[in-house]
Amino acid sequence: MVDDGDLVWPRVLLFALTLVTVVALVVVAATSTTAFSPHNPTWDGATDLRNEIETEPGVESELVRDSTRYGAFSDASAADGTVAFVVAPASPYTDTDAARIRTFVENGGTLVVFESVGENGNELLADVGATARADGRLLRDEYENDGGPAMPVATGVENHSLTDGVDRLTLNYATAIEPGTENATVLATTSDLAYLTPEDDRLEPGDQLGTHPVATVENVGRGRVVAVGDPSLVINAMLDRPDNGRFVRELYADSDRVLLDVSHAADLPPLTAAVLTIRDARPLQVLLGVGGVVAIAAASGQRARSIGARARRLLFGDRTRRADPGEGMGQSGQPSSSMPHPSDAERDAIVRRRLERGDDRVQRVRGDGNRIRRDDDDRDTVD
Repeated sequence: MVDDGDLVWPRVLLFALTLVTVVALVVVAATSTTAFSPHNPTWDGATDLRNEIETEPGVESELVRDSTRYGAFSDASAADGTVAFVVAPASPYTDTDAARIRTFVENGGTLVVFESVGENGNELLADVGATARADGRLLRDEYENDGGPAMPVATGVENHSLTDGVDRLTLNYATAIEPGTENATVLATTSDLAYLTPEDDRLEPGDQLGTHPVATVENVGRGRVVAVGDPSLVINAMLDRPDNGRFVRELYADSDRVLLDVSHAADLPPLTAAVLTIRDARPLQVLLGVGGVVAIAAASGQRARSIGARARRLLFGDRTRRADPGEGMGQSGQPSSSMPHPSDAERDAIVRRRLERGDDRVQRVRGDGNRIRRDDDDRDTVD
């Protein structure tokens, strides 16, 4: 005899395995492994920044997947109070995309570009009318650093509304920002012992030591552009280093909304991309909503029918089931002898109705019927 427990445990294990598999697939579909991605929860992602912005009271946040979205914030009333973050863009912005962002800035928006070694950030800075540029060479400091020369500490913080409460910036494989013109204001600089190198090289006798700007701000039209020489300031592993988090928060402290521009970053996770696509497509929302209602109604109707059938079986038993086509039949398929024979009067009435003939014909047919009945009884006795 098989123990019920022997049957239950395999089912439990199968259910647990299925649940773990489904959860793992959902996690993979909803997360990213791309550096600087707001959907990457590992050390080089920016989920902490996204969560901080989303939970900031009075601040709206939005992921911008397409530069056309800047058109919704291009008028003066919407641009003023809106900050857009562009972090190490992986591909260049087209002239049309850059023109939308420039209109956004000129009408009062704030654009923050985090760039170190890539040229895409510099091209965007040029296209929107800013003069600041990322140098591109690695910034090192053998003396003022946090864990190594490639992590210099910028201790020269200027007194500015964007640096309120900020005493230092902890950098990680950063570069210098060249202000370009006198219109740009330097927000933070390294110590006077820092130097720039094309590679991650140690200090050589010919290297020039000096102070290098790492963050600037300048006015463009009615708005402003902030250039920061270290995208790593926003990643999970660096956001809580002194005073990176405070500096990033001050960039949007007086704003009503923050746009996280991922339009030129690596691909979004599939699940996130699907959710954002549905959110942006009104007809698709209606279609899915109607489909969901129909599916629920169909499932509810089927379940109701199943419950009704079960209730009828409980209340009325086998009387509600269909008759078996073989019931009342013998092994040969003929009517069983156990079935009651009609009386002579009943048979007379049936024959009269069907044949509509005289009494003699009726008596003859009835006699044939009696003979057939006797033959059936004799056959049953022999069997």
